[in-house]
Amino acid sequence: MRTFAGRRLGSSRVLPLTVVALSAAMLVAAGQSGPSVAATAAPTFAKDVAPILYASCSSCHRPGGLGPFSLLTYEDVKENAAEVLDAIATGYMPPWHAEAPHGTFSNDRRLSDAEKKVIAEWGNAGIPLGDTKDLPPAPKFSDSWTAGTPDAIVSMPKEFHVPAKGTVEYQYFQVPTNFTEDKWIQAIEILPGAREAVHHVLVYAAAPEQAAAPAQQTAAARPAPLFIRNPDHAIPDSPARGTVENPPPNRMGALVGTTAPGTNVLQFAEGTALRIRAGTVLTFQMHYTAKGHAMTDRTSVGFVFAKSPPKEEMRAIDFHNGGFTIPAGAKDYMVPSELGFSSGVKVYGIFPHTHLRGVRWEYRLEKPDGTSEVILDIPNYDFNWQTYYMFAKPLDVPAGARITAKAWYNNSASNGSNPDPSIPVKWGEQTWEEMQYTGLLLSINPR
Repeated sequence: MRTFAGRRLGSSRVLPLTVVALSAAMLVAAGQSGPSVAATAAPTFAKDVAPILYASCSSCHRPGGLGPFSLLTYEDVKENAAEVLDAIATGYMPPWHAEAPHGTFSNDRRLSDAEKKVIAEWGNAGIPLGDTKDLPPAPKFSDSWTAGTPDAIVSMPKEFHVPAKGTVEYQYFQVPTNFTEDKWIQAIEILPGAREAVHHVLVYAAAPEQAAAPAQQTAAARPAPLFIRNPDHAIPDSPARGTVENPPPNRMGALVGTTAPGTNVLQFAEGTALRIRAGTVLTFQMHYTAKGHAMTDRTSVGFVFAKSPPKEEMRAIDFHNGGFTIPAGAKDYMVPSELGFSSGVKVYGIFPHTHLRGVRWEYRLEKPDGTSEVILDIPNYDFNWQTYYMFAKPLDVPAGARITAKAWYNNSASNGSNPDPSIPVKWGEQTWEEMQYTGLLLSINPR
């Protein structure tokens, strides 16, 4: 039994597209009367397929990458052709879980219909290599920073030893930025120390507590809050649990950086930048996967500073519902949350996050005039792929509007990833617990 990007494949699994079946179909077609099937040249690996795989697949499917096999050479692809054709035909790969027209999100990883057609026709033709003179150069991947040398680098306080086998529970590491003044950030990149073993990283930033408002300032004189959270959907206060390396999630701050298959550098739009406050403390949430040999990781996050203060301040905020209980055995249990806005903002990205029982999400923009629209629909949420959905065109949210989020969970035995369908589930940072958490990247005018 082997795995393909988190999915188990074995001899008992029936693949809809196999080289044998496709070749047989091609031979049958060749014996039929009518125009020759060779009238139009079939796509070849060298000329047509390799450019697609190099652009959309090889960042993970390469030596030392997260994919279970490389797709850099024809021999690599030929050996795994049945699995590759199946994953692409079904839309399982490249991983993308939002339903929206192409062009809605700037980081959409899906292949276009034209690209999928090329690969399907190539499979139907018997996966020909073609003329190697047509083969483009294989992409080269850096083991260092891809967005240039950062202006500041913050690393995990110590190395973590990833075992050769077994499941590694999520690890949390806290580290101060040691910034003595506020910094305007133009780009954020995460650099794993053991790239092969690091499935994804979430980096949260918690700023020091701001000074209390002067006692003489009356409530009427204070400006209205920009973000209005529904108090019924707040995480109840609780004493800190665990060690300093395992802080409760409400103490970690806002999500400011992610790396996951197909996602890493977070580059803020021109004229916008994210402010990291002096004294900010980062929390690294690490998801490791054993790869058959022991490794050592010390992941870092790099910050590229803006050359000047921005016209609009990018903010990383979150809203969530921490007061839920998912009943044991519940198959389609919905948990809501919402965030209101007293001033207009532009939303650049949405990051949905649940654990192993989360199965789908829906986000709506509810406008003051009573109209609403779906802004993000994720019918098949997959915990293994952590994605910030970045809008190609920022979403205008008017004052008085709110974003509502609904997450559905499957806590029944029909969920093959469910750690234990016999118990009710509450909020918690461990994967056998649950979350209903949304990160937002949005811009406002600097104050």
